[in-house]
Amino acid sequence: MAIIDEVASKIPEWQSRQISISPLSGGLTNSNFKIEVDGAPYFVRVPGASTELLAIDRANEYHNTKAASEAGVAPKIFYHLPEYNVMVIEFLDGKTMSKDSLNAPGMPTRMAQAIKRLHAGPRFLLDFNMFRLTEYYLSLCRDRDIKIPDGYLDRMPTIERIEKAMNVNPLPTVPCNNDLLAENYIDDGRQLWLIDYEYGGNNDPTFELGNTCQEMQFSNSQISEVCAAYFGEATPSMIARMKLNMIMSDVGWGLWAAIQAKISTIDFDFWSMAIERWGRAVEKMDSAEFEGWLRDVQS
Repeated sequence: MAIIDEVASKIPEWQSRQISISPLSGGLTNSNFKIEVDGAPYFVRVPGASTELLAIDRANEYHNTKAASEAGVAPKIFYHLPEYNVMVIEFLDGKTMSKDSLNAPGMPTRMAQAIKRLHAGPRFLLDFNMFRLTEYYLSLCRDRDIKIPDGYLDRMPTIERIEKAMNVNPLPTVPCNNDLLAENYIDDGRQLWLIDYEYGGNNDPTFELGNTCQEMQFSNSQISEVCAAYFGEATPSMIARMKLNMIMSDVGWGLWAAIQAKISTIDFDFWSMAIERWGRAVEKMDSAEFEGWLRDVQS
């Protein structure tokens, strides 16, 4: 019996009811399904192979999803089956967003408003730090002989400079999703919902903002719009924090993609993703603005 069928059979309230299971597209780590029970829809995600190597803690994910739901930005959890690392979640009647749809006028402000609502909600279970996650991913690549982009290790001193500069005036941590790519936004016409808390953790809010701006490949004006909508104004120091975290987003998730290229069974070109992300990070580290961001973030 497939895991998704087994999960459906384990829920007492669903016994002797009409059940329909349909796979959903998308997802770079897991398999997603829509389950209809007597016509009522639910969302279920089955974890992919070896996802524990990617530093995903399923107990942390459950806690964070529940907290984000209490904040009003994530769907409700109806059932939790820890033996399968599966949650049965409210099926949102809305549009899964894309990079193009989130680049529409006004969307950066809506994104910032949804993020601010999440950040004002209950604390998450664990903390998240992309510098530490990058160290872990590098050690995993070394131990398992996983190929990484050329020149990666040569840039580690620059990564250390970024962390040192950002630690001069650290911001209080808040509960963050930390992985707000386009498909993790759902628009129901009234609000933007934020989904998928595999990497959720208490973190610097400007990582969240910078990471999602990098995922959308926002322009400078769009980045400023996000910053102003979140903080009330777009100051040089906060823009600099976001810009440096945009670099760290690609540094860390680029390694994630390199690991996925080795371990994932999903039909996706993860190595090309790793190369693309590392190239964007290097471009920013080599830019004329980089030293200015380091100065501004310390002011």
